Amino acid sequence: MVESPEVFPLTNNFHFCIVMFSDNLKQKYYQALLSNDKDYEGIFYVGVTTTGIFCRPTCPARKPKQEHCEFFKTTQEALLASFRPCQRCKPLSPPGHVSALIEKLVAAVEASPEKRWKDHHIAALGFDPSRARRQFRKRFGMTFVAYARARRMGIAMKEIRKGEPIIQAQLSAGYESGSGFRDAFAKIMGSAPLRRGEHLKLLKAAWIDSPLGPMLAIADEEKLFLLEFLQRRGLEREIERLRNKLEAAIVPGMSEPLHSISQELKSYFSGTLRKFKTPIFILGSSFQKKVWQVLQDVPYGRTWSYAAQATAMGFPASTRAVAKANGANQLAIVIPCHRIIKSDGTLGGYGGGIARKEWLLEHERRNALS
Repeated sequence: MVESPEVFPLTNNFHFCIVMFSDNLKQKYYQALLSNDKDYEGIFYVGVTTTGIFCRPTCPARKPKQEHCEFFKTTQEALLASFRPCQRCKPLSPPGHVSALIEKLVAAVEASPEKRWKDHHIAALGFDPSRARRQFRKRFGMTFVAYARARRMGIAMKEIRKGEPIIQAQLSAGYESGSGFRDAFAKIMGSAPLRRGEHLKLLKAAWIDSPLGPMLAIADEEKLFLLEFLQRRGLEREIERLRNKLEAAIVPGMSEPLHSISQELKSYFSGTLRKFKTPIFILGSSFQKKVWQVLQDVPYGRTWSYAAQATAMGFPASTRAVAKANGANQLAIVIPCHRIIKSDGTLGGYGGGIARKEWLLEHERRNALS
């Protein structure tokens, strides 16, 4: 269950929250620290009494002994307890914050999107290719070269959708060989390039920083199709299912729904937004769609049980089927499956991890009260 903090006022307009953690919770947080558990990003911060530094759970620095650790819910608490931020894990930045290396390489791709990037090109910019590979894989789930290749294919898809001949799309993407272009296209897009008059839906994917770690959003030019934490188990299967059902290509890029959800998530995590307005596309069976519609009726700051949700749908004996449909929700937070808990008050499951579910419920409860 979520522990409620005691709040002690410091001034008329400022409060310092001191959370009294149980021994069990301290032990759980310490084990998460030892295992670099990404599910706890944004859930807690650890202050090390021997160094006076505080870190995020996934800090790569040497792990302190448990007796030298103090745990905090927020960076503000750690700062007010006189700890200074670690220079390695940078706890004041969002989890998965984009490094200068990634920013510069992405900018380089945008400056020459048709370029076929190799390791020596990366080195010529003053970066170590192996470091670039690691950082891009950690951030995007692919290497820099794969990212640049996907971006080139996005350009090719745009040309094809405009009705340009395949040879024109091939040249725009920087490929001299037709067979090489088709092989690369099929590998990334999931199908060979279409001929004029044929149709393949184009979806764009963007990575969005959040206090709980990076999220992946996928949309077309009108609606949002997917929003998930990058650490969600089975995310690759979700993306593949989405691509197959829609016969779509998914490439890095931005669209109006992606801009919209990025701004709305900032407002949600700051506590000022309770209802999302970004248009969404719901892909599922008629039963799943009904489950997800009822989820959107659960009030902000409240929780329902799985049994209550099934009853609200008119299927009181289908609690297990309802819970399974909740787990198939592809729009985290926007369709608030995190607000459904077990009848005994325990949290139940959550694709983004129980620690994130606990954080989201406490965040909404606290802001609903205020």
